[in-house]
Amino acid sequence: MITGLDHIVALVRDIDAARAVYQTLLGRAPAWQNSGDGADRVLFTLENVTIELMAPSGTGANAARMRELLDDHDGMLASLCFRVADMARMHRRLERVALKPDPVADVESRDAATGAVLHWKRTRAATELTRGVRMFFLALTGQRPQSIATDVAPIEGLDHVVVTTEDSDRAAALYGARLGLDLALDRSHHDWGQLMFFRCGDLIVEVVRRPVAGGDSLHDRLWGLSWRVADIDATRARLIKAGVDVSEVRNGRKPGTRIATVRNGTCGIQTVLLERSPKPAD
Repeated sequence: MITGLDHIVALVRDIDAARAVYQTLLGRAPAWQNSGDGADRVLFTLENVTIELMAPSGTGANAARMRELLDDHDGMLASLCFRVADMARMHRRLERVALKPDPVADVESRDAATGAVLHWKRTRAATELTRGVRMFFLALTGQRPQSIATDVAPIEGLDHVVVTTEDSDRAAALYGARLGLDLALDRSHHDWGQLMFFRCGDLIVEVVRRPVAGGDSLHDRLWGLSWRVADIDATRARLIKAGVDVSEVRNGRKPGTRIATVRNGTCGIQTVLLERSPKPAD
């Protein structure tokens, strides 16, 4: 039913500042931008996902709600939008697993720079039934334009999006049984807690339960992004040259991976760079 993660929405306070920040981080130009319904939007589309930056605009109800959600943050992850092949079938499934989807809506978006138009069908699951994580489901007509590289060693795509939970059993039931994502890994460790990897197209929805008591057992949280790079040393060098604070490269928990943490230049969104070792030839 779900074929991948179409896009992630990040709320930001200042759309112009966020556009510049993410062009530096990704090493790519925006692919789409528009305004309307109380928001300014800039989209960066990579090989396997789009990140949509959305900032409140004007004084309407939607803009006020976004400002309330942002509070004093520069930015935050706000929602996941899954790509589906058959919207009618996905809507029936969401009803069957009691996620109370909205009626399917036909949506149109026009790029402010080129005038190009995209159409899609969309629904949303009830947020109180998705453990507080806003989830949309989208069937796109046509194809999004890609973000063109503007610098060396650009980010290629998303490796995984991280969701934190205080109830791993209920989170597993949501992403696995109800949404139908394949559980690829379930591992626990006394130092860093429980990790569950759910395959979503060619990236991972990582659900983490950390060994810290006192959290919200009823609501999960979109926590951060791990971006896939071809050469982590080159990408790190590019970002440091641009004034971004990036940690030293270290081995990841998964064998054959190397990671580095981006400490600023992300609008406050937890961000990691990840390089995978090439697979050996057969």
